[in-house]
Amino acid sequence: MAIEELAKPVNTWCPHCKPGRGCLIYPDRPGECQTFSCLWLVHDQLDHHWMPSKSRFVLTTSEDGIEVRCDPGFPDAWRKEPYRGEIREWAVSGETHDVTVVVMTGQKMTLVTPDREFDLGVVQPDERIVREIEGTQVVNATVVKASDLNEI
Repeated sequence: MAIEELAKPVNTWCPHCKPGRGCLIYPDRPGECQTFSCLWLVHDQLDHHWMPSKSRFVLTTSEDGIEVRCDPGFPDAWRKEPYRGEIREWAVSGETHDVTVVVMTGQKMTLVTPDREFDLGVVQPDERIVREIEGTQVVNATVVKASDLNEI
């Protein structure tokens, strides 16, 4: 994730992160880092296997759902069990509660639904995911410019 206070762009290692040791400036880390908590830290129902150093991804939330942010060195970690099955369960629940489940690997995004995965490619900050829904089931997903949504 990007960290504005450190001018750290998305999809790059923080210069203060030492793999295996963690944050080298932890006591003096920026406010952005101090206020961030992955879901594993704050959600009691996520077992030890969801810990980012074990699962190889970080779980976060967005305005409309759950984001699985993969370690670029382990892009398919989320596809392994028990993760894949549990992520699908979230997608099942999400269909009835209008919550999306998105996997982010580098700059690429995949929308996960109970029945399929929609490869959305690179989604830019000024773009949005549009889901085509029949009943409660997502049957298609596309990416459009946010400005185009006002015209729809």
